[in-house]
Amino acid sequence: MIRTLTTRTFTALVILLLAASVARAQDDDDGVLKLAEPDFTLISLPTALRLPTFKGAFRVTHRFTRPLACDGCVNNLAEDLFGLDSGAQIGLEYRIGIMKNTQIGIHRNSDKTIELFAQYGLVRQGHQLPVEVAILGSIDGTNNFKDSYSPALGAIVSRRVGEVAAFYVEPIWVNNTNPLPNALVDHNDTFMIGFGARVRVRPTVYVVAEAAPRTNAYKPGVTHGSFGVEKLAGGHVFQLNFSDSFATTMGQIANGGFNSHDWYLGFNISRKFF
Repeated sequence: MIRTLTTRTFTALVILLLAASVARAQDDDDGVLKLAEPDFTLISLPTALRLPTFKGAFRVTHRFTRPLACDGCVNNLAEDLFGLDSGAQIGLEYRIGIMKNTQIGIHRNSDKTIELFAQYGLVRQGHQLPVEVAILGSIDGTNNFKDSYSPALGAIVSRRVGEVAAFYVEPIWVNNTNPLPNALVDHNDTFMIGFGARVRVRPTVYVVAEAAPRTNAYKPGVTHGSFGVEKLAGGHVFQLNFSDSFATTMGQIANGGFNSHDWYLGFNISRKFF
């Protein structure tokens, strides 16, 4: 009887160890879908999601330029089909994994701002720390990367909670955020801390929110903020969002929103190629 109980206990321990080993291997496999973190961005802020080597991902960002509350507009919101009749700022983005834990990419907006970016996954959640840590660097250039360059450097600290939610804190420094000549300004950079969350409310439906308050130096406009709802469909993520700015690059996020009264309808569509 004692031998039988010992054998069963040993077998159960082996099964538990194997299950834990398989779960950890899946966590370390960048090609496996992480339900709490299905995309490489929240709305405009990045996530710590890693891209497998030599695999890619594509994203379209779209922000309608008519504010949802518009006192000066000729037609009311319904007559303008909630902003769909107005113009839009559109962005196209592609990223690729160039080596283990490392991805690079390019994003271009229809206002002719181009952002080049790179991201490196430094710490995996559950290894050295209970959080995921990535470092990122980028540089914006206006007029098709000919004028007004704004480099940025920062970190992404995230925490996934099972398959239900992921939370983010992102300290980021952005240089050359003041459009005035250097000789006329006291501050020419911005330090901001991005906060974000993604919560899975249905098997393939999420709510997501983010904000990027500036803590010091140059702080034009109001704090960038955005929230939305999204649908996961295979390798696609379809997101409907509401933002107080058109910002989709680090330099634009650092410049904040237009004012606290104007919010804009938008959407993101992303596609993973793996």
